[in-house]
Amino acid sequence: MTREEFTFTIGFQGDTAIVDKRAKRLYGRLSTMELAEKGLYRAAFCSAVFSGDRQEMDEFIRHFAEKTASADSGSGRLESEDQLKRLFGVYTVPDEIKRVVSL
Repeated sequence: MTREEFTFTIGFQGDTAIVDKRAKRLYGRLSTMELAEKGLYRAAFCSAVFSGDRQEMDEFIRHFAEKTASADSGSGRLESEDQLKRLFGVYTVPDEIKRVVSL
């Protein structure tokens, strides 16, 4: 899978990834932080996961925490990679993907 395919994957069916073709076309060339600044948080998180760059992930986590924090949220803030993995349902780049379908 390419970074763009993983970033805009909306689901999996066996060894096939289902990709949002329109979003990939519109936003596929944006960096992780450019996606985050546009409010495309799941796509930005996927981009950071795909990169494997700790600094890029930390920068995204800081940005996400700042943008989603509210004054009354207290300890409910999402500030760790594991919390964001559960939130977005994205854990790793799957190795077993053999085919990509763009819809």
